This record gives sequence, C-alpha cells and structure tokens, in this order.
Amino acid sequence: MVIREGTHGVPADQVEKLFQGAGWAGNIPDWQKEKSSLIFRDSTWAFTVWDQNEMVGMVRVISDQIMAANIMDLAVLSEYGGKGIGRKLVQLCLQKLPHGDWFAHTSANNFSFYEKCGFEVKDFSQNGTCAYYGYIQAKKDGDR
Repeated sequence: MVIREGTHGVPADQVEKLFQGAGWAGNIPDWQKEKSSLIFRDSTWAFTVWDQNEMVGMVRVISDQIMAANIMDLAVLSEYGGKGIGRKLVQLCLQKLPHGDWFAHTSANNFSFYEKCGFEVKDFSQNGTCAYYGYIQAKKDGDR
C-alpha cells in the first residue's frame, strides 16, 4: 500500500467508491458526484491510501495551519478496517500541526477510535466532537 499526500487530482470515482465501500453512501446521484473531487480542492491537507490502483482510505483536513484543524472526512474501506490505516492517517494529520488543536466531528460509534488516537470525546450524545489539544502534548514534550 502507498500513502499519497495532496489535495489535487483525487479521482471522484475513487472517492465515491470509497464512501460506498466504507458504508457512508449508497447510490450517489449524478448531481452530487462532482462534489466527490471538489471537497479536496479547498481542503488544507489530504492523505489517500492506495492498494495498487484502488483508493482504500482517505482523510481530509480544513485548518488555519496555525492553531486549529478539523478532520472533515476519514474513511477506510470496510475490508481494510482493523489494519491500522485510519490510525496512521490521523498520525499523519497530527504531524502537520503537532501543537495545534484538532477536532473531529463524528458519530458515537467512532469515539473509541479517536480516543485511541489521543483525542478526548467532548460530547457523549449520539454525535459529538472529539478534540486533540496540541498544547497538552507540547507540555508533555517539554515544548511549552
């Protein structure tokens, strides 16, 4: 498997296939297909994971690149789940802004995943925000 960094040139058909294979989307209507590649265009950072010519995972981030960042989408094909791909993608993101504040708005079934990645779950209702405060890690690292 290969991990690629970049927000340009991510094929819409691969994004659609990944979203469907990860259980995020059923039949994507034609009018919405263009969004599958446009979501990357204005993202700050993105990483995609490829097994030969198939995208099997991805993450995209919106950030001010100074203080805060939001994981907007993190998806891995179901058959590739449990192999550490999602965790590696989160690690790559955190390296981009190691002492920044990171947020991931997600559903409750993903809370334990984000906790394993060092995030704190801030809202235990059905959906919530998981937060990773870089300044806490900076203190632990002796950088603050």
